[in-house]
Amino acid sequence: MTSTDERTGTDERMWTARLRRRAVTAWPPERLLPDRQPAYVASWIYVFGVLTLAALVVVLVSGGVLALEGPQWYHDSPQGHFVNSLHLWSVELFFFVMVIHLWGKFFMAAWRGRRALTWVTGAVAFLGSIATAFTGYLVQSNFDAQWISTQAKDGLNAVGVGAWFNVLNYGQMLLFHVVLFPFVLGVLVVWHVLLVRRRGVVPPFPDGTPTAQPAEEVEQ
Repeated sequence: MTSTDERTGTDERMWTARLRRRAVTAWPPERLLPDRQPAYVASWIYVFGVLTLAALVVVLVSGGVLALEGPQWYHDSPQGHFVNSLHLWSVELFFFVMVIHLWGKFFMAAWRGRRALTWVTGAVAFLGSIATAFTGYLVQSNFDAQWISTQAKDGLNAVGVGAWFNVLNYGQMLLFHVVLFPFVLGVLVVWHVLLVRRRGVVPPFPDGTPTAQPAEEVEQ
């Protein structure tokens, strides 16, 4: 039988074992899926973060159905109209709750306690969402999309990105909207959530009294 020392030495040479060990160290189960949270998490401002994730799931599912069925389906059939409307309004809800969450975290200085990367990933995800939504308007396959693309091309050419981001190229915009931007956005959102689990949610500002530093802050 293989001894424990031999097994440990073998694990040190396996990249999968090293990756698993680092992942478990960074996100132990009790932190990745906690069953208890600090009392200050019982606030509406944290609900908007969860609502942002829920709206994003609806956006991705409805968008996937639209991509599979095609423009003729979502322009001409009642079911297509419904899914198209569901996709639009879930995007509207996504941006509404995301902006509230973003501004709430800004005024709470959510980058405190070694949480700068958590804040940065959330802010960059917001910017990526804007680019994703913009390309969505360009692939509607209607006169709105045509008007938006022709009005936007001069502005993009003026800043020097027209050669790489051609809004008049429907195929390029479709791939950007359906594949590239959602993938990048998904990576940022997952990264953001993992950082929240690792660092925890930011505690409220001190009330000004000379008390000890919160234990949660000291731990990080």
